[in-house]
Amino acid sequence: MRPSNREKAQLRDVSFEMGAIKNAEGSCMAKFGDTHVLCTASVEDRVPPFLRNSGQGWVTAEYGMLPRSTNSRMRREAREGKQSGRTQEIQRLVGRSLRAVVDMGQLGERQIVVDCDVIQADGGTRTAAITGGWLALYECVEFLRSTELIKSNPITDHVAAISCGIYAGAAVLDLDYAEDSSAETDANFVMTGAGGLVEIQATAEQDPFSESQFSELLGLAKDGIAQLVQMQKAAIA
Repeated sequence: MRPSNREKAQLRDVSFEMGAIKNAEGSCMAKFGDTHVLCTASVEDRVPPFLRNSGQGWVTAEYGMLPRSTNSRMRREAREGKQSGRTQEIQRLVGRSLRAVVDMGQLGERQIVVDCDVIQADGGTRTAAITGGWLALYECVEFLRSTELIKSNPITDHVAAISCGIYAGAAVLDLDYAEDSSAETDANFVMTGAGGLVEIQATAEQDPFSESQFSELLGLAKDGIAQLVQMQKAAIA
């Protein structure tokens, strides 16, 4: 039995609140159970140096956790003067995931920055950031289209992410912290709406996992992401 009493292939209660921040060109509050991530998308009239005068746009991401997003207060990374390795790794993952479904040539020479701020953490913050980040990006692109800054939609597909793992010997979907902190195997899957794989992160925390176990995790992830994509479609309908 899972700590949350969910079935092994059952997502947590998931919700997306579009337009959560009035000042941002795009925003979404993504909630996966008790994990809440505020995603905002902002337009900047500049691109990284390697893209100057190319006519190409760029999508990037930043990620952070608020001091009381966890059980004990975390020190702000700005106070430490540098980002942790975990923060850098996650925000690069979010950026790569979003860029996988954007035609940069359609953006023009501008950048969209997707900020993912963890308000409350209970496992799966990076997957919630990717899934909610896509919705914030979509709303931002709709702003660019409505103001005629771009002519066509550069987003080529949905992208969403989910965690899976081996917990108490069984493959389960969408780990919360109680499972994630003691899982025998922990994995994160990023996929497109069409079912294409964008990135897989899988680690044996205890004994190595087998190929058959990996296949089971992949099957759970496919089903879970298909559900999330349907929820994204409903959120932007």
